[in-house]
Amino acid sequence: MNENCYSEFTPGIFVINENKKNEWGIGQIQSAVNNILTINFENVGKKTINPSIIKLKIININEIN
Repeated sequence: MNENCYSEFTPGIFVINENKKNEWGIGQIQSAVNNILTINFENVGKKTINPSIIKLKIININEIN
């Protein structure tokens, strides 16, 4: 098993939950401990997420119109 499979999810990175992107909005990763992320989403507040269960997509907020 690759222990670093979620290493791209670091604090400060912006993400969306691909299944609930319209409902949750954009989120910013606040912390990453082991494979558990705490993310502050614009529409629903803080969520604790395991990225092996919830599909997240990293986004560049500078490219959003």
